[in-house]
Amino acid sequence: MSVRPATEADVEALLPLVRAYAEFYEANPPDEGLRRMCLALISDPDEDGVLLAGCGEGGDVVGFAAMGWKWSSLRGAKVGYLEDLYVHPAARGSGLADELIGACAERARERGAPALLWLTAPDNHRAQTVYNRIGGRSEAMLEYDLELK
Repeated sequence: MSVRPATEADVEALLPLVRAYAEFYEANPPDEGLRRMCLALISDPDEDGVLLAGCGEGGDVVGFAAMGWKWSSLRGAKVGYLEDLYVHPAARGSGLADELIGACAERARERGAPALLWLTAPDNHRAQTVYNRIGGRSEAMLEYDLELK
């Protein structure tokens, strides 16, 4: 398993994984929006964020991480914000999720970010096992969203 920055050539392999991630969270974003997101993260990692490809032994893309940059008033700095993390079910348990998070943390460190933040669903116990294993800490916060249509 390996992790590298995603390229435009990876987009077709990434899109089914991004779609599977969205479906896990019962979301149905438009395909064109997912494509635009991937291309934006690939083309401007310093401004928009980073898209990483998690690759299997043969080099095929079997996972991804999407990380953005966000100001944190609690830290007085921009932090890395891990928006999305997904590993194809056949590649789970391989350590790829740990590698993807580690690669995001390294890119955030390179930018001088004091922290890497992320959210997960309360019932996503498999992901929580990974996050606890790598030393992540959870906070007792509730996330709210306001749909702006």
